[in-house]
Amino acid sequence: MGPPIPDGAVLPSSDGRAPVLPGAVRQFAVLDALMGGVYSSGIPVSELDSWGDTGIGCCEGLGGEVILIDGEAFECTVDAEPRRMRHDETLPFVEVCPMGDVPGEPMAGLGLDGLTAAVEQRLASRNLFHAVRIDGVLTRVRTRVTAKQHGPGRPLAEVAAEQIETETRSCSGTLIGFWMPRIYQGISVAGLHLHFLSDDRRVGGHVLDLDIGAAVLRVCGYSQFSLRLPLDEHFLSTELTHGEDHRIVAVEGGAERSS
Repeated sequence: MGPPIPDGAVLPSSDGRAPVLPGAVRQFAVLDALMGGVYSSGIPVSELDSWGDTGIGCCEGLGGEVILIDGEAFECTVDAEPRRMRHDETLPFVEVCPMGDVPGEPMAGLGLDGLTAAVEQRLASRNLFHAVRIDGVLTRVRTRVTAKQHGPGRPLAEVAAEQIETETRSCSGTLIGFWMPRIYQGISVAGLHLHFLSDDRRVGGHVLDLDIGAAVLRVCGYSQFSLRLPLDEHFLSTELTHGEDHRIVAVEGGAERSS
């Protein structure tokens, strides 16, 4: 066994594996809370500046999807084109990391399954957290957004059953997301979870399916994960339990926990 790895060290990639960067994947709230309809409070966009420059999340009241690109947060909703979010707006769930300028490699001709396989081939370890970014041309991308909920929280699976889907062809843009280890299913989405935003800022949302024309893939790993939980009364008074693997896979994609 070699010497211990110092905190914050960057491990050089070998055999095509992703580098492990300093810093952490930071997250507000847990997915099982959304699945149970618990999303009364959120974190302001202004706080994300200190968390990193890359991330994904959802809008207040589950009213759409959020993507953080190069430090700028954009919301994708059912009734308007994507827009840059104000610093005082809040997110009931978000994952952010300091990805920076990670070296990339070209890729082409992959569907979602092929992309998932390509990402998993490059993981530094299936026990670490990974950020994923793809920039390029998509021959097809199918995205979804959900309508904002008012009043008592409905479970995410019910809200997603009424989602608005959009299929866009021959567009350039950016895919941002995370690959999370299986043991964190319910805390996050295990496996690969991606959001999309077109370069013209006209289309975006949670990715349901895609075909990549030509793009550049970037993957990096993190050995640190920081979780911040809500403190509102709804969250504090609701005991969360995890038994939602099949619903998470149906709603968000990713990997179902093996028995």
